[in-house]
Amino acid sequence: MYSTKVIPIHSRLLETYSIADLPGIELPIYASYISAGFPSPADDYLEDKIDLSKYLIQNPTSTFMMKVKGNSMMDANINDGDLLVIDKALKPTDGYPVVCFLDGEFTVKTFKMIEGKAFLVPANPSYKPIEVTNEMDMRVWGVVVWVLHKPVKQ
Repeated sequence: MYSTKVIPIHSRLLETYSIADLPGIELPIYASYISAGFPSPADDYLEDKIDLSKYLIQNPTSTFMMKVKGNSMMDANINDGDLLVIDKALKPTDGYPVVCFLDGEFTVKTFKMIEGKAFLVPANPSYKPIEVTNEMDMRVWGVVVWVLHKPVKQ
């Protein structure tokens, strides 16, 4: 279905999922929108089919998926167990979540420029922002373009 790549990280192995070879998955899409406010009359016909790989992926050869472990981004709706769609071809932009390789570990944080300095900012008050300095071994690995997770039972 998709190719995997195993990346050695210290004593662990991290498996990333490349979706360049993902076959098209077409699902029916209805012509009407779903109201998240007051209910609206339903349309009983299909408009078309949507190919999820084309919808989720802009650059297939540079797009990967990783699973989230931890809660440092929970206030940005990135939760433990979520699947991130990451595009390595995109340039990090202020305010967007990025996956970074920081001092031998992968982390997901919001990229922020503050007074000409780069920061990796968590979305959980229990964690502190990380100022990126020249002394760090830090590389932006890719930009998070989608977060996939199951709905939470209310």
